[in-house]
This record gives sequence, structure tokens and C-alpha cells, in this order.
Amino acid sequence: MSAKQILLVEDDSSVARILQMTIERQGHSVEWAANGRDALEVLERLWPDVLITDINMPHLSGRDLCLHIREHYPERSLKVVVMTSMTEREERAWVKDFDDIVFMEKPLSPRQLLALIEEEKR
Repeated sequence: MSAKQILLVEDDSSVARILQMTIERQGHSVEWAANGRDALEVLERLWPDVLITDINMPHLSGRDLCLHIREHYPERSLKVVVMTSMTEREERAWVKDFDDIVFMEKPLSPRQLLALIEEEKR
């Protein structure tokens, strides 16, 4: 397994810290952004191997972040894990339009999240 660069986008700092520690313990590097707008600034200087984003955040939601990335960086490959405690059908529906996005419900299973991070592209 090779170390991955992860961009974690989560507005709850306690959740972000737990996820960051979990991911870094496995040898990966984590850059944290508190919302989608801050994540766009990070993407200007760093293109991660994996983007992990919450959906409900201030300034720019995870959904809008994914749509922005798809529109502005269509040539760039990016594995995306979208996480939320919401289970409404419309939140699940838009994710299905992307072949490189995985939807995970909170609370996340650290084992499943790490497996997604470490999974190689097919």
C-alpha cells in the first residue's frame, strides 16, 4: 500500500480530528478544510488522491464542491467519498450520476473508510 494524500472537508472540527488521526495512523497525509470554499483554495495548490467531504457545510456544500470540481477540472481524476448523516433520497440520487464518488453515511466505519482510501482504481 502506498501512502495517499487526502483532502478532508468537514466543518465539525472534532469529527475532522478523529478522521485525520485515523487516516494518518495508516500512513496517509491529510489536509483539512473546514468547508467547500476552503477546499477549493486547497485544490489550487494541492491535488489529492482522495477527497473526503461532508455534504452539509457552510459557504459551499459538499455537493456543490463536487459539482464545481467536475465542471472546472473535468480532465483530472479524483476519488471522492461523500459523507453525511442525511439519508434523504435526493442526496443519494445525485451521487449516482458520478462514477468516481462513493456515498457513506455517518457515523462512518473507520475500516470501510480506510478500505476506500486504499483501494486502487480498477
